[in-house]
Order: sequence, then structure tokens, then C-alpha cells
Amino acid sequence: MKDHIYQRVLEIAEFLVAAEATVRQAANAFGVSKSTVHKDLTERLPIVNPQLAEQVRNILDINKAERHIRGGEATRKKYLDISS
Repeated sequence: MKDHIYQRVLEIAEFLVAAEATVRQAANAFGVSKSTVHKDLTERLPIVNPQLAEQVRNILDINKAERHIRGGEATRKKYLDISS
């Protein structure tokens, strides 16, 4: 793995854990695609740092479990703003 990719994987993982961020938030913060963030966190990180990968996996699982709620809240807010 190239040095810049190795460094990016660690930076994204540390950001995700510190901020309890979503993949989308991490992608925006680092200027890469959601696909790149997901690949970095699920495929590359376990090779680089297995302990950090476990923490990231827990956050990703929580985000996945909550995504239907976030989507519903966004839709609710959208229609409240339209009707106001």
C-alpha cells in the first residue's frame, strides 16, 4: 500500500471515531468519494490497524442502524420548511 493511502486510511478512521461521523461526512471532510472512504475503512483499515478497525466497524454499524431515522427526519424537516 502506498504511503499516502496508508496515511489517508488512518486519518479518516481517526476522524470517524473522534467525531462519530458518517461516511458521507468523512468523504466531505477529506475531499474523497464515499466509495473511497468505505473501501478505506472496510478493506484497508483492518490490515493497517485491526484495533482501530473494530472501533470504526462499531460506528458504521450504528450509522447503518440509524440511517432510516435520519432519512425520515430529513424528509420531515423538508416538508415543514415548505409548508412554513
